[in-house]
Amino acid sequence: MIEVSHLTRVFRTYKKLPGFWGGVKGLFNRTFEETAAAKDISFTIAEGEFVGVLGPNGAGKTTTLKMLSGLVYPTSGTARVAGFDPTKRENAYRRLFALVLGQKNQLWWDLPAIESFNLLRAIYGIPEAQFKATLDELVDLFTVRAKLNVMVRELSLGERMKMELIAALLHRPRVLFLDEPTIGLDVVSQRAVRQFLRDYNRKYRVTILLTSHYMADIKELCERVIVIHKGAKIYDGALVRLESAGGARKKIITFIPGPGTAFADTWQSQFGTTTRADDGKFTLRVPGENVVAVSQEILSTGPVADITIEDVPLEDVIAELFAAQA
Repeated sequence: MIEVSHLTRVFRTYKKLPGFWGGVKGLFNRTFEETAAAKDISFTIAEGEFVGVLGPNGAGKTTTLKMLSGLVYPTSGTARVAGFDPTKRENAYRRLFALVLGQKNQLWWDLPAIESFNLLRAIYGIPEAQFKATLDELVDLFTVRAKLNVMVRELSLGERMKMELIAALLHRPRVLFLDEPTIGLDVVSQRAVRQFLRDYNRKYRVTILLTSHYMADIKELCERVIVIHKGAKIYDGALVRLESAGGARKKIITFIPGPGTAFADTWQSQFGTTTRADDGKFTLRVPGENVVAVSQEILSTGPVADITIEDVPLEDVIAELFAAQA
């Protein structure tokens, strides 16, 4: 469904010298900086896949989605979505996909959401019967029917995000690009959006490319992830393999010494030194194959009130990837 080959986008920006005379000099001799927002990115996505895109701010995630949407032209490389070249911005292609930017509004702020939906129906030329059936299904899934005639500016952030998703799906796109759709939402709204996207993907086999800073979004929705750092792709594969790559190397052991403990405020084990936290806990990161040995060492030192063994969080695994590429 999506084929990206060596996609690169370089932005050229004017670097102004400080002060008044710096501005004057810039009239005659300008200095420019080139920043590669995306560098030689390649990947393919099959129809119906739900793929997550991870990366820090400025990594090139949004730029990549905008190039696939035809909003930004690549400096080099090619992309095809369902056989279309996004740079040509053909009407047939624009009816095939939808782009939702979590920090941008496509609904008219001072109009009820239903007015925006009716305008989008006219823009996309959606038949009345199809429009009504799709709208009824979406508002019921999101339970926002009572809010259709409320001014968009008077909706809560979660309600606005639901309306934005409804607007994006009215024309029944085959490809959905989502850029941080849950940003700023409360836990309940995040869960509702995730549940909807999961169900919608399974029901209609819509191909979805999702960027998010919330690891919960990625873990609950995506089996495959693409990690981008400084414009370059540094990982593309199964989420479970990415998680196990960090978890297999290290485990986190947390324990609370029991009464009459022999543990001082600082405890030295064969795998490192750990200091007691304010809540009384000690935390160690150890190789996965040494968990049993460390646990035995802890228990032989003194009584323990509680001990837990956890995998390294996905956030830490991603951070390690970024650090390795620094």
